[in-house]
Amino acid sequence: MQDAAAWGHPRHQFIQRFMERFSKGVAGVVAIDGKVVRRSFDRASGKSALHMVSAWGCEQRLVLAQIATDAKSNEITAVPKLLAMLSLKGTIVPADAPNCQRTIAKQIVDQGGDYVLALKGNQGRLHDDVVTFLDDPAREAEAEARTVDADHGRIETRTATVSTDIDWLQADHRWPGLAAVGKVVRVRQCGPKTTTETAYYLLSTALSAERFNQVAREHWSVESRLHWRLDVVMNEDQDRTRLGNGPQNIAVLRNMALNVMQKDGSKESLKGKFQRAGWDNAFLSRLLSLF
Repeated sequence: MQDAAAWGHPRHQFIQRFMERFSKGVAGVVAIDGKVVRRSFDRASGKSALHMVSAWGCEQRLVLAQIATDAKSNEITAVPKLLAMLSLKGTIVPADAPNCQRTIAKQIVDQGGDYVLALKGNQGRLHDDVVTFLDDPAREAEAEARTVDADHGRIETRTATVSTDIDWLQADHRWPGLAAVGKVVRVRQCGPKTTTETAYYLLSTALSAERFNQVAREHWSVESRLHWRLDVVMNEDQDRTRLGNGPQNIAVLRNMALNVMQKDGSKESLKGKFQRAGWDNAFLSRLLSLF
């Protein structure tokens, strides 16, 4: 597997310049998330499946940058290199719990962005303190934001709470740039079955409960807006490319194709655009001109 340093290769510098053309002027929410290309493993050579980490412009629905984790590493070491490719000024960067790290939080703030980091047990006492505080029934009530969505027989209610009463927390933990903590309670009803999930977060800016709820939801939407497209429309999980740098190069090209399709102004479905590009040379030429 090609390691993260390979982005210094001229081929990848070209790809990064291509991404920058699409990301110019990007603001809003830039979600960081990883995805495994499941069938890219090679048992014969002991090569593990490719793990790509992407920066997803949630409002633009574009992949802004991506990087492969080294075979001996993981997302925690790849994400700082990914962030360094981006201009984060004026953005909010949500990331899941494995990337809730002091170094990553500091880097986002130093680059002019704000973070919304999911907090779990990997932060030990910090996690326990936030949970105890936000779940305390005696705590003074704060503003909440609630949204309800119904789709395909499922009803999902999300209730978000944000607190800026964190001086006591910072005195103990001194987390880089911390300005607030929050939680989102998701209740899903599907027929007779009801499930409840509570997620806790560290924030570097005092978002309103409404905005915080929206940002958390944008991060979850990466699954449907990016990963679902790669798997269902582009059949990525069935791709058996395994040799050399092939899996990484093909993964990069898929995301470049998604960006081009998103930039195209026609109202067709993504699948329809791919089909049309196969038989309409004028349409294909229009797409290629975006490169």
